[in-house]
Amino acid sequence: MIIEKRIEADPEICHGKPRIKGTRIMVSIILEWLEAGKTFENIIDAYPDLSKEDISATVRYARKVIEEEKSATIS
Repeated sequence: MIIEKRIEADPEICHGKPRIKGTRIMVSIILEWLEAGKTFENIIDAYPDLSKEDISATVRYARKVIEEEKSATIS
């Protein structure tokens, strides 16, 4: 299932978790790097198959998920 142009999920790949289309790089991994203060360039250096557009799509996807949620508990 394509969630966004650059984000997809397939139950047979990465346990169905959203990932960058055509890769096994999960959205959660990119978000963890951003949370740790890494730049787009740092992430691309670590994952050369990614583009700035892929990382931006990850942030858009996360925002859309949050907009649809009523509330979240952070531990």
